[in-house]
Amino acid sequence: MSGRARLALCAWAATLMAACALLPLVDPATWILQAAVLLAVQTGVGAVARRVPLARPLTIAAQALVTLVLLTLVFARQQAVAGLFPGPQAFQHFADLLRLGGDDIARYAIPAPLESEGIRLMLVGGVLVIGLLVDALAVSFRSAAPAGLPLLALYSVAAGLSEGGADWLWFLLAAVGYLMLLLAEGRDRLSQWGRVFGGSPRAPGAGQGRALAPVRTGRRIGAFALGIALVVPLALPAMDGGLLDGARGGVGPGSGGGGTISAVNPLVSLRDSLNVDEDREVLTLRTDSENLSDLYLRIVSLDDFDGTTWKPSKRHITAVPDGTFPTPAGLGPDVGRTEIRSLISAADDFAQDWLPMPYPPSAVRVAGNWRYEPVGMTLVGDHGQNTRGLTYEVRSLSLQPTAQQLAAAPQPSAALLREYTELPDSLPGVVPRTAREVTAGAANPYEQAVRLQEYFAVNGGFEYDTQVDIGSGSDAIARFLKEKEGFCVHFSFAMAAMARSLGIPARVAVGFAPGSPQADGSVSVGLRDAHAWPEVYFEGVGWTRFEPTPTRGSTPAYTVTDRPGSSVPDPALPSRNSQAEPSAAPSESDACSPEDKKLDACATESAVAVPVTGGGGPPWYALLGWVLAGLVVLSVPLAPLLWRLRVRARRLGAHGRGEADAGPHTLAVWQELTDTAWDLGILPEESQTTRKAAARVVRLGRLDPAAAAAVHRVADAVEQVLYAPRPRPTAGLTEDVRLATAGLRATAGRAARLRARLAPRSAVRVAWAVSARWAALKRRVAAARPVWRRTSDQQG
Repeated sequence: MSGRARLALCAWAATLMAACALLPLVDPATWILQAAVLLAVQTGVGAVARRVPLARPLTIAAQALVTLVLLTLVFARQQAVAGLFPGPQAFQHFADLLRLGGDDIARYAIPAPLESEGIRLMLVGGVLVIGLLVDALAVSFRSAAPAGLPLLALYSVAAGLSEGGADWLWFLLAAVGYLMLLLAEGRDRLSQWGRVFGGSPRAPGAGQGRALAPVRTGRRIGAFALGIALVVPLALPAMDGGLLDGARGGVGPGSGGGGTISAVNPLVSLRDSLNVDEDREVLTLRTDSENLSDLYLRIVSLDDFDGTTWKPSKRHITAVPDGTFPTPAGLGPDVGRTEIRSLISAADDFAQDWLPMPYPPSAVRVAGNWRYEPVGMTLVGDHGQNTRGLTYEVRSLSLQPTAQQLAAAPQPSAALLREYTELPDSLPGVVPRTAREVTAGAANPYEQAVRLQEYFAVNGGFEYDTQVDIGSGSDAIARFLKEKEGFCVHFSFAMAAMARSLGIPARVAVGFAPGSPQADGSVSVGLRDAHAWPEVYFEGVGWTRFEPTPTRGSTPAYTVTDRPGSSVPDPALPSRNSQAEPSAAPSESDACSPEDKKLDACATESAVAVPVTGGGGPPWYALLGWVLAGLVVLSVPLAPLLWRLRVRARRLGAHGRGEADAGPHTLAVWQELTDTAWDLGILPEESQTTRKAAARVVRLGRLDPAAAAAVHRVADAVEQVLYAPRPRPTAGLTEDVRLATAGLRATAGRAARLRARLAPRSAVRVAWAVSARWAALKRRVAAARPVWRRTSDQQG
């Protein structure tokens, strides 16, 4: 196999190894096989084109054209000319797929479904584009080192989105692929590095079992690079979040017939909805329900508590079931129920990704692109679908469990208990301790849940106030229990966490409390009806609503007991009456005018849903760490350029004017001249005399007479310094070097000048200097060992 063929094979393997970092993002991972085959065809076309041979631009153009044809064959065959050649319709189809892929990236959780054609096009097409860049740089232009940049970009995208714990494995694969590409770049270049790091060449017949210098050198370079890459991140600030981090904490729309969903937490704007100056109607509904006080419109359930806030778990979604929905989890046949019908209309300015519905729904008739999440029994929009101006019909069950049924509920399954009683280790001890104190003497989970509800709503001394800014974090619930002021988010979060601490499955629901009946028989639901409440699971009944927030919503009839000391409010209390309470009155914001609030132009804030630390924003030391990390990242690719500028300034800058300074200055300007020629592609020949080296620079650099004369004047000065008994300073050497440098740059191509500036070849002198110092240190250590041994022997 020829050197270029071997290099092309390594470029193909390195791209695939870097692409493995994308495997955790999509399920199943079979797309990597398709990408490998298409990438192999692309690489083979490049190898054939170079064998012809074609010019480098033509080779890359041929590979790009074949890549486009391959993508057309796989993703746009029906829109292509003759099923193979892309036309206007094919390009439009690609644009549509990319747009859909962008939507799916924002909507799906990790791992996303491979059924999404947009995501699959992004994956396969992205790998092919990166592969083309790597092949062009490493094989066509024989410059493997810059090929690490597209490989790094491919890995960085995956690392920025991945949430798994095996990121180190994908990094190791990508790093090994890149080092393999470096080793295969060519024996000549590698041997040059080998003389630097590998020491003196092996003597004939010595150590046949040892690796050759280039291979041994590659191992040392690889170990050194991997060590730096693995150690340096430990000293940098941890990177939480990222470009799509806001989409990892909640629920949102999905796509296709399956997959998972995850989007922004709906609690972000709940408090702002409660504090609007003018209550705006967002939903109207007509229903045949006889009890409007229980008609909560549920949007989504939050069942994942990380110690900071509650958020939806990542769930698989399916197509909306035709006809009747499945029976809600845990609902037994003995529970009384009535099916009700509700016709709901959303306002034109109310755009919600989730479909507000009474719980549990039994059937939905809705237009548009919607998907069904079975665990929460919610509907989520697909590809930008929302509730704006939508009218839909929902059939739902109005359940009437009795207190006796709830008290006699058997133990839930172990799996359900494990999932819905999980609490973070950071939960303050006051939370479970208070839960045990409040529920002391309760005979069963039902009585415990009722006592928790009464503690918050009746006898615990809590007040409802939407202006409270308690903050978030592991101590947020503890502060709420101490201050005893908050709004529905605080009450529902605290009760759900305390119920879980008692071993009772609990979650938080977000939606709208019952609205206000109108004269025409409809019910009006406004922004101030936005609400959050806890749901507790009882086997045989299912998820059951509780209402711990005082003066809000309605207390479920099955939680009203005749126990002495119980003073639960009237179950029929409408939610709008709560607005008459002084603590719930909206207040004017100094930072946002009423006009801005009406236009939704105010900044969104929620005391629990949005983390607050001190004055807001990350601490100063985190910002400082990121600034320093950014400077380090920027300095790495610019290091050769900066080093070269510094060396050039030192060599051509001020110097002494005495005879003692003539030698160092003359040799410095000569080295600057030869290094500039080296950077522009004229390799130095150390075996040649100064005069022959100057003639070689003039010839290969195609210098004009003025620049050639300047080179020869510098060479004459070097000879005078090297061989004259008493070297004398020569005037004008700096100007001669600048004149010769300008001549060399004028005859060099644009690519050569760009490479000489950004990646100067002479920067390898840094590695030589480090290697020389390391070798000198080893010699000193080796020389000192016999002295230490003799001293030790004498002392012994």
